[in-house]
Amino acid sequence: MLEELKKRAIIPVIVIHDANDAEPLAEALLAGGIDVIEITFRTDAAAEAISRIAKAFPEMLLGAGTLVSAEQGQRAIDAGVSFGLAPGLNPATINQFKNAGVGFVPGIVTPSDIERGLELGCKLLKFFPAAAAGGPAYLKAMAGPYKSHGVQFCPTGGISLSNMNDYLSLPLVASIGGSWLATADQIANKNWAAITAQAAQALQKAAERTQGTQAHA
Repeated sequence: MLEELKKRAIIPVIVIHDANDAEPLAEALLAGGIDVIEITFRTDAAAEAISRIAKAFPEMLLGAGTLVSAEQGQRAIDAGVSFGLAPGLNPATINQFKNAGVGFVPGIVTPSDIERGLELGCKLLKFFPAAAAGGPAYLKAMAGPYKSHGVQFCPTGGISLSNMNDYLSLPLVASIGGSWLATADQIANKNWAAITAQAAQALQKAAERTQGTQAHA
């Protein structure tokens, strides 16, 4: 499942307050061409929202984010997630998901974090908080020594349409996570058309980066 996740350049990072919004939100993202979503465990609605999307849209790669406790991890697994993510690197959570047969992406921000993740068998790592920690320049410098180990990164935090390709242009970046793709206000106001448009726009932006890379090859 994590190999499939690496094929998606953009992962919407979603805070959902009302589980009734889960299905129309997923439908709006799919209409814009994005078939992956991260529902963060920052609200009580997260587990139910995940369960609803899992049942209604089995074609969507469904992630649970901001997992900072074993209880949250178990609720995410029980709800039917395809993968989990965390802001930090907790060996117990990594083992919890490994034992459940579900992919997991722990968070890192230092070389020591990267080495600990590799030691625990994690080669896809969440770089968080990306912008506050130093952005693309910091990630490029920090990650360089680990290129031969097959590690890849998913930067999240402070990423927008205007700077997403600064991260995606780095060879070790598999994907980026973005909260701008579906804001809390847009979800609360049921502005599904705007979310669909933002998803399509982000995919087009990512394609421009790919085209630029090919043109210089």
